[in-house]
Amino acid sequence: MPTPISVRLKLPINYQRDNFFAFHQRDAQMLSEIVNANQLIKGICWNNLPALLTLTFKKQQLAAELHIDSGRKKLNEAQMEQELRHLAKHMLGLNQAIDEFESFIQNHPHLGPLVAKQSGLRVPQSASAFEALSWAITGQQISVNAAVSLRRNLIRYAGIQHSSGIYCYPGPTQLLAFTVDELRAQGFSLTKAQTILALAKLIHSGELPLETWLRAYWSSNLLPAQEIHDRLIQIKGVGPWTISYALLRGFGWLDGSLHGDVAVRRNLQWLLAADQHITQEEKLSEVATKEWLAEFSPWRALVAAHLWAIQKNDGY
Repeated sequence: MPTPISVRLKLPINYQRDNFFAFHQRDAQMLSEIVNANQLIKGICWNNLPALLTLTFKKQQLAAELHIDSGRKKLNEAQMEQELRHLAKHMLGLNQAIDEFESFIQNHPHLGPLVAKQSGLRVPQSASAFEALSWAITGQQISVNAAVSLRRNLIRYAGIQHSSGIYCYPGPTQLLAFTVDELRAQGFSLTKAQTILALAKLIHSGELPLETWLRAYWSSNLLPAQEIHDRLIQIKGVGPWTISYALLRGFGWLDGSLHGDVAVRRNLQWLLAADQHITQEEKLSEVATKEWLAEFSPWRALVAAHLWAIQKNDGY
């Protein structure tokens, strides 16, 4: 195997690696991600080439390595190292201004104690914006376990493997080879299959430049979230929840309102159960949850992540 590209990053003292691992440990069969005591091994498509990404935690440092099977000579080594550094920081959520958020929220009667207990929580990111978006579509209106099964079927059917044997999550280019019927045979509904393939076509053609937006965000910390929303909402099968989730997991944008998320509403219900105005028996509506989250802008999605973290093993 060729010498890998490698970089090292310093980690915050309160970095929550268990939360990071929980997100990447959703599939117990470990087809494209392997998590051990201090390491994530993940198969990705790097510039459409099968690659093995290894993230190893060592005390307050992270060592990131990227192994590419072939085609590497066409890539600029220095640029690859810089992009690997950006990707590692992105996946770990190191670009997220959580200190500012925790200072902002510390005196809130409900969230203050919860966030203090979960101090240092960041939102782990998918390895690409497309992976986040396609996962959001896959998970629409089904359980996490069912979504993980569909995701696994897609990865296995795409059949992109690194020489190490690990499968790689397919990118838009790889999915263009498939038909709606082929994805339906893997368990996807007609709408989900059509939506994922429509997105793959738009991304491949350059009409939906997800990775361009992401890399611009890495360099400028400015994300055209409204433009991304306006582009995505026009696509059949993509709704507000899907967009907010994809912006959170794919770009690290922390202000999406995930009021439509069942787990967010359920856990918010639990958090507010002691309030005299809300009892455990009552059910929070999407409208009520949206109104409750509104006051926490520009941190609404990070609030949702803290609510998710109440059930850490679910790996949303």
